[in-house]
Amino acid sequence: MRELIVEADGGSRGNPGPAGYGAVVIDAATGETLAEAAEYLGVTTNNVAEYSGLVAGLRAARDLDPTATVRVRMDSKLVVEQMSGRWQIKHPAMRPLAAEARSILPPDRVTYEWIPRAENKHADRLANEAMDAGKRGEQWSPSQSTADLDAGAAARSAAPRKGRGEPRDQPRPTPTRTTPATTSDTDDIRAARNVASEAPATGAAPPDLGTPTTFVLLRHGETPLTPQKRFSGSGGSDPALSDTGRHQADRVATALAARGTVQDVIASPLARCRETAAIVAARLGLDVRIEDGLRETDFGAWEGLTFAEVRERYPDDMSAWLSSPDVEPTGGGESFEAVAHRVAEARDKLLAAHTGRTVLLVSHVTPIKTLVRLALGAPPEALFRMELSAASLSVVAYYGDGNASVRLLNDTSPLR
Repeated sequence: MRELIVEADGGSRGNPGPAGYGAVVIDAATGETLAEAAEYLGVTTNNVAEYSGLVAGLRAARDLDPTATVRVRMDSKLVVEQMSGRWQIKHPAMRPLAAEARSILPPDRVTYEWIPRAENKHADRLANEAMDAGKRGEQWSPSQSTADLDAGAAARSAAPRKGRGEPRDQPRPTPTRTTPATTSDTDDIRAARNVASEAPATGAAPPDLGTPTTFVLLRHGETPLTPQKRFSGSGGSDPALSDTGRHQADRVATALAARGTVQDVIASPLARCRETAAIVAARLGLDVRIEDGLRETDFGAWEGLTFAEVRERYPDDMSAWLSSPDVEPTGGGESFEAVAHRVAEARDKLLAAHTGRTVLLVSHVTPIKTLVRLALGAPPEALFRMELSAASLSVVAYYGDGNASVRLLNDTSPLR
């Protein structure tokens, strides 16, 4: 059976703002570009644009060969996880788009794969061309596209990943260019875009998305293991706060009480978080609820060891762990991918239960960094590029269109 690759992307300059999508269909066996699609959408959000690109790409693939299997490659973790069935689709603007995407081809013939943004340049170029055309008051047209000039490298790198040989050395055929009239011709797609953005396509003002749900993310105070930089996860000794850690929690409690914005307090079940949360909640006059999904990673056999000790004892395991989010620590710990799935489920549950409220989440390094990473749509390796000090504050706001905004990261000013 023939296999086609769909690469899709969407963007919004302002989120919500002027938006567009791009999609390309590639022959998996040869790496050749077979079809392109792009459209300016008016004022809407990144998520709507990305889903619209997916729909256009799947339609183009179906039109080329309705019997083919399709491998979708996108740099939107949200769309990939939702379409793969691992994440729930909570926002009403996304559901019609997801339903439309599922209806185009039989679900058992479509698979989804996340790729880094750098591997999605072709679709990204098309989306930006569409937005540029919209800025000029035009719609994207095939004659404007130069994206196929970039297609070779990304498409050819995609094909061998499934064990195929190198693409045949042959001239690139002229790709089919799909215009908006054939890629966005259903009322439910238009309706979904309007749900996400009430503003007309020519308007400059974004829609009023209402009061966001705000997560104030507090890493617990120091424990005896913290200054030694030892792995301390959910499978270790579960240390309590040190005297320094309790002092830190008290200082943060004073700062949060002065702000007067926190309405609920949720904590990881581990002792250091429960103790930190209790100190803060007592100052705020609130109760503490426990959410198991906020617990730290289980580091397996590495619990209690320093990074250098793990590198010395388990060099190959450490290298593999740092190279892939799917690799578990030695001895059956949790992979970063497993933690991300757990944290995302906890996030969705808390968002549904605390809509429009400001919630203090007392957690650990990996869950907090994961919430920030997911809000940014950043790849797993972004976890290694964030600093998160003990008793630091970070803030993420979640809006009614399904998007998130990182407002603060690693603020330690209450401790000074």
